[in-house]
Amino acid sequence: MTEIPTKPVLLTGASGNLGRHLAKALGARGWTLVLTDIVPFPDPLPPGATFTKADLNDGVTILRLATGCGMILHFGGVSTEHPFEEVLGPNIRGLYHIYEAARREGARVLFASSNHSIGFHERETPLDDDCQFMPDGYYGLSKAYGELMGRMYWFKHGVENVNVRIGSSFPEPIDARMLSTWLSYDDLARLCAAATLAEKTGSCVIWGASANSRTYWRHDARETIGWLPQDSADPFAAQMAGKVSDNAIQERYQGGGYTVMDYTRTAPPPGKLFNR
Repeated sequence: MTEIPTKPVLLTGASGNLGRHLAKALGARGWTLVLTDIVPFPDPLPPGATFTKADLNDGVTILRLATGCGMILHFGGVSTEHPFEEVLGPNIRGLYHIYEAARREGARVLFASSNHSIGFHERETPLDDDCQFMPDGYYGLSKAYGELMGRMYWFKHGVENVNVRIGSSFPEPIDARMLSTWLSYDDLARLCAAATLAEKTGSCVIWGASANSRTYWRHDARETIGWLPQDSADPFAAQMAGKVSDNAIQERYQGGGYTVMDYTRTAPPPGKLFNR
């Protein structure tokens, strides 16, 4: 397959940590990038790239930015746990604008979903891509909604979408949980490239994690797009092994610290009640 898309690629959330790395990595491949974020882009623009400051709530601007694009890498929106009203606009209404733009342009969408859409599954339960949504907060709930919107746009309008349930994408793992969830920046860039260049994707789910032997996650659609992670958290195992919290709830569930934010139960639910 060709290494450079035939049409420009729209990257939302371009000024965030992941967006900045993707802009640099994909720009270095010679891709034509249309970058946008609600805050200014802090780095030099890659050759041939443009940047527009925009709010995802502004549907007219999103439609304009997507004009002529064949792929939308959607990393924009609220990226951590926040109150519902703060998540609502960019993550719910904003995603609707992304999918309407994709429908109009006949573009594919890569949706930056999250492990927090399934965060209340227990760590000892290996998950496949068809597992039940069990969000661990309003942020995770918005990601479950986003995946469902992708399914609806695929079945109703034929809009292809790749939903990447990102684990923990950092330069290196920072605690023991990330020995299971870590996704290297380079593996993320390779994943985005593969999702963009694949001949067909339908509507599919991919676990966004590197080749970690301690992973919580199993089957997904990575073969559909031809992506295999090349990095692994395993070399960090010795230095991360003791880096755990003293909270039993946090250590029980795959979502980690997000599960205990605003947690008001006096006792945890019965084990495996909702697991497959």
